[in-house]
Amino acid sequence: METVVGWHLDLEFREIDTKTEAAVLLRLQDGTELRAHGRANKHPDDPSQPRVGEEIAAARALNDLARQLLAKAGVEIEEVTHLKAHLAM
Repeated sequence: METVVGWHLDLEFREIDTKTEAAVLLRLQDGTELRAHGRANKHPDDPSQPRVGEEIAAARALNDLARQLLAKAGVEIEEVTHLKAHLAM
C-alpha cells in the first residue's frame, strides 16, 4: 500500500538595497506552522545578480527550516520512546 502526503510551503523574498531576505512558511498536516528566515548580503563591488541573492537567502532559510523539522521530529520521537533522540543533519 502506498501513501502519498504533500506539504504546502511558501517562500517569499524581499530585497532592500544590497540585502536579500527570504521567509519560508511550512504548514504541516498536524496543524503546525514552521517559519524560517535567511539572508544574503551583496558586496558593494559585486555585480547586481538578484537571482543569486535569492538562491543564497533561500538556501539559508531552508537550512533553518530543516533544523526546525529535525528538532520537531526529535521531540516526537522522545515523547514515544522516552529516550533522548540524536538526530543529525
